Parts: sequence; structure tokens; C-alpha cells
Amino acid sequence: MQLLITKKLRILQDPLKNGVLAIQTLRNNIMASTLLATIAITLSSLISVYVSNESSSSTRLMNKGSVMPSIKFFAILICFLVAFLCNMQSIRYYAHTSFLVSVPSFRGRKDAIEYVATNLNRGGFFWSLGLRAFYLSFPLFVWVFGPIPMFVCCCVMVFILYFLDITNYFTRDLYDHSVNDVEDLESAVFPA
Repeated sequence: MQLLITKKLRILQDPLKNGVLAIQTLRNNIMASTLLATIAITLSSLISVYVSNESSSSTRLMNKGSVMPSIKFFAILICFLVAFLCNMQSIRYYAHTSFLVSVPSFRGRKDAIEYVATNLNRGGFFWSLGLRAFYLSFPLFVWVFGPIPMFVCCCVMVFILYFLDITNYFTRDLYDHSVNDVEDLESAVFPA
């Protein structure tokens, strides 16, 4: 294990390999956000076509109690549109960050590095919001089948999101060590 960590640290110390690794990671994040945005806008289009076909039928227009299915599909549509917009913002920030990472004039300037990190964090934030909109769409979709399946789906979703959001001792220790390493690296790169 120690050999693997030492090998990875050597790769990260090489600026050429580290830059390629950063750009590849950003490219993968852009591809993931593009896929999620494409799925969101496709599902939004399909829902829009379905609702417009259902509302144009003569039986729906004469039935006054048919407003609830339209509200349910509209809620799902809004959820997917929010997911699309959040993923598009994520792509925007990740693309901007990939350009900023490759600019050589930013090396050694702490304010510029913080600006790049802020853009990267914003991209991750919007990606997380877009993914949460997808998570919210599951209970809304199950709502079409009735309130009890929606309630069950909400309970399951709370349970799933709890375990996705919780951290354990391993990740806390990993974070604490990485923060200490970054502070040591900053003191070496940016002497006081």
C-alpha cells in the first residue's frame, strides 16, 4: 500500500502528468454532466409530448377531474428541466476550469489558484444539484401510480440519500490527512 501511495505522489509531483490528470478528470466530469443533461432534456421532451397528446384527446377535455395527472406530469417535467439547467451550469464551470488549469501564468499565484478551485467547486455543486433533481424525480414518477407508492419511494429515498451523504471515519481521516498535506504543500510553495 505504501508503495502505491508513493508512486501516486510521484505522478502528482510531475507537473506534466498532474496537468494531464486534472484535464482528464475534468473531461470525465464534463462527459458525465453532458450525459445527465441529455437524459434530462430527452425525458422532458417525452413528457411534454405525452401530456400534449393526452390533453388534446376529446375525452380529457370533457372530464373536469383530469387536472391531477397533468399536475403530476408537470411536476416531473419541472424536475427534469431543473436537472438539465443544473447540469448545463456544471458543464459551464467544468469547461471554464479546464481552460484555467491549463494556463501556465497562474502557477505560483495563490489568488488565481483559489479562483480555479472556486470554479471547480461550483461545477461540482451544480452537478450535485442536478443529480438531486434526478433523485427527486423518482418519487414524483411513482406519484403517478398513487400516494402510497410515492410515500414508500420517499422513505426509501431518504434512507438512500442518508447513506450517500454520511461520512465515515475512513473518509474523515483521509480528508484530515489531505488537508494537512495541502497546508504543508502551501507553506512550501508560498513561504510567508
